[in-house]
Amino acid sequence: MNSPARNLSEIRKGLTEGNITCAELVQIYLKNINDQKDLNVFISLFEDEALLRAGEIDEKIKEGKAGKLAGAVISVKDVISVKDKKLTCGSKMLSEFETVYNATVIERLLSEDAIIIGKVNCDEFAMGSSNENSYFGPVKNPVDTSRVPGGSSGGSAASVSANMCLLSLGSETGGSIRQPASFCGITGLKATYGRISRFGLVAFASSFDSIGIFGNNNNDIAILLEVIAGEDDRDSTSSEVSVPAYSELSEKTFDPKEIKIGYAAEYFEEGLDPDIKKGVLDKINLLREKGFIVNEISLPHTKYVIQTYYILTSAEASSNLSRFDGVRYGYRSENSETMEDMYVNTRSEGFGEEVKRRIMLGTYVLSAGYYDAYYRKAQKVRRLIQNDFENAFQKVDFIISPTTPNTAFKIGEKIEDPLSMYLNDIYTASVNLAGIPAISIPCGKDRNNLPFGIQVMSKKFDETGLLKIWNELIT
Repeated sequence: MNSPARNLSEIRKGLTEGNITCAELVQIYLKNINDQKDLNVFISLFEDEALLRAGEIDEKIKEGKAGKLAGAVISVKDVISVKDKKLTCGSKMLSEFETVYNATVIERLLSEDAIIIGKVNCDEFAMGSSNENSYFGPVKNPVDTSRVPGGSSGGSAASVSANMCLLSLGSETGGSIRQPASFCGITGLKATYGRISRFGLVAFASSFDSIGIFGNNNNDIAILLEVIAGEDDRDSTSSEVSVPAYSELSEKTFDPKEIKIGYAAEYFEEGLDPDIKKGVLDKINLLREKGFIVNEISLPHTKYVIQTYYILTSAEASSNLSRFDGVRYGYRSENSETMEDMYVNTRSEGFGEEVKRRIMLGTYVLSAGYYDAYYRKAQKVRRLIQNDFENAFQKVDFIISPTTPNTAFKIGEKIEDPLSMYLNDIYTASVNLAGIPAISIPCGKDRNNLPFGIQVMSKKFDETGLLKIWNELIT
């Protein structure tokens, strides 16, 4: 096998039949990583540890004792804690910081014999839509290296797209799984808020943040979700809802006549690339032809999503990032004569421009004179957006939209225009405001041969439905 298969079932078949070993598999991925260093995907590469672990798992396979994820080589976004490894969050503030514990998701991966190959690049503290905000430099899109891979989980998406690993864990606050998946031509799942433990995920906006999964197909994502989902005593926001056998259910099909699908008119208005609009509408027509009940619906508060999202997440970021002060851990400025200077200089030097922009915005909307005018009002609008989805899901089972308004843009094209950058989240951020699950599935390519995705949203905890509908849309 000169190149690893792009799905776990084929890899497992090769392992059990003796056509390849985990050690050989890791070596192939390491070669792919080293051959594509110019993409700037990895911040930390666990070369020796991955090979050592691969040898141990090969022995388990021989003994018939291997876990569900034996043969799955996985990259991890560098905002998730891996014991004794750097946890940089793509920031100068934590560029030399090493963590002393594993995130819950990492513990669960290791318990099922996954191999973690390294930590991947991301926008600083997960703030960005292009992966250009990293202290370690921008990640390039494997589809077209002159373009961004999306953000903030751009390194995760690029690592899967470039065949540097089979699967990747990322995180998202307003679309940072789905948008890069769309830009890089792969599948990205954002689960229901609370479905996956956030213990060990560095917080950006705690009531929005979710760990998510990148992969090439729904079955691989289903197996990984089955392993990492579920209640965690160390995360008070994790859900007690039982975890289904996603890996079995994802292979089942729907009776189309029993499934109602909606598409919101608000997602197909001005600003949407015409190639994406046509591609998504073609998929909607495909579902209609298969016998699904398809109707137009309305999500009337969609026009307030971006304002509401950026007010609330910036406020939470302002609070969460106050811990990075140069006193307890991380970067500390050496150009200070007083304690106050040290605080100011550390945060001025340690944070990048986008992070500082959001901290300042968040501090502003939380200040005494503006709290009611901005933060409190945004919370009320969030409730209205949640109501929109609750009302819609009384009429339909799934809602379909474009994932992004455009395909991957050129590196540097929008970095000086924050508003234009923020509008990349226009179709995804509402999902995080509502706390529902959503998936981005490859949909087609535009006139420049760049990939784009179709987004499917569902009721809370219906990840099974999202994984099953993948089969209907990939044709």
